[in-house]
Amino acid sequence: MNQFPQALTIAGIDSDGGGGMPIDLKTMMAMHVYGLSVITTTVAANSYGIIDSHALPIAFIENEFKALTADYQIRACKTGLLDSKALINTVVANYQRHDMGYLVVDPVILAKTGEVLLTPDEIDTLKERLIPLATVITPNYYEAEKLTGMQINDQHQMVVAAQKLRQLGCLNVMIKGRHDQNGEKQDEVSDLLLLESGEQVWLTGPYFQTNRKNGTGDALSAAITAELAKGRSVEQAVRTAKTYVDQTIKNEIIVGHKYGPINNWAGQE
Repeated sequence: MNQFPQALTIAGIDSDGGGGMPIDLKTMMAMHVYGLSVITTTVAANSYGIIDSHALPIAFIENEFKALTADYQIRACKTGLLDSKALINTVVANYQRHDMGYLVVDPVILAKTGEVLLTPDEIDTLKERLIPLATVITPNYYEAEKLTGMQINDQHQMVVAAQKLRQLGCLNVMIKGRHDQNGEKQDEVSDLLLLESGEQVWLTGPYFQTNRKNGTGDALSAAITAELAKGRSVEQAVRTAKTYVDQTIKNEIIVGHKYGPINNWAGQE
C-alpha cells in the first residue's frame, strides 16, 4: 500500500490548463508519478493572460493538507505561486508539521508578461521562511536577480547569485538561463545547477524560438519533484526534467492564440 510514488503540488489552478497546478499534474503523470494537489488560488485565464483570480480561504487550504497527509505517502512536494504572507506561512507550517519528503520551491515572482507578482514583504517572507526548507529552488534569471538584489549579466554572476541563494539555507539551486540576449539571435540556453556539495553543473541546450512556452517553469519544477519522488538524485532529477521540458517546447502544439501551452505528450514520448 502506498508504494507507488506520489508527489504533491501546492499551487493555483489556471482555467486554461497551461500553467500552475494543471501543468504540474500533467507533468507528474507523464513522469509516471501520482500527482496530488493543494489548490491555493483559482485563476480565470487564457493564452492572452489572466482575467481574474480568487484566493481560497486559509482554513480550506489547511484542510487540504490535513486530508492528503492523513492518507497518502507523499515523497516530494513543490510550490508554485504563493502570493500572500499568510499563504507562505501556512505552507511552511504544514511542511514542518507533516512528512512530505523533498521540497522543490519554484519562487514565482514574475509573470510571463514581466509583471511583479509579489510585494517586497512577500519576497522577504519567501526568503526567510520557505526557501531555507527547500531541497531545490528553481528561479529563472530575473527571479534570481530579485532574490539576491544583484544584476546577472554573465555565467560568473550566475554562480555568485547561486551561492548567495545557497546562503539562504536551501540545499541546491538551479538558475534558469536568460532567454533573451538584448534582442540578439540566440541559439542556446545555459542553466546552472549548484549542488549541495558545491559542484557546479551547467546544462546547455538549444533555444527554441516560439511563444508556445506557457508553463515551462511549472513543468520543470514538477518534473524535478516527480523524479525526486522516484528516488533519483538531485542531479539526475534536474537532468531528466531539463530533457523533458526541452521536448515539450521543441514539439509544439497550437492551442490558444498567444502564449500557448507546452506539449506534455512530447515530453512523455
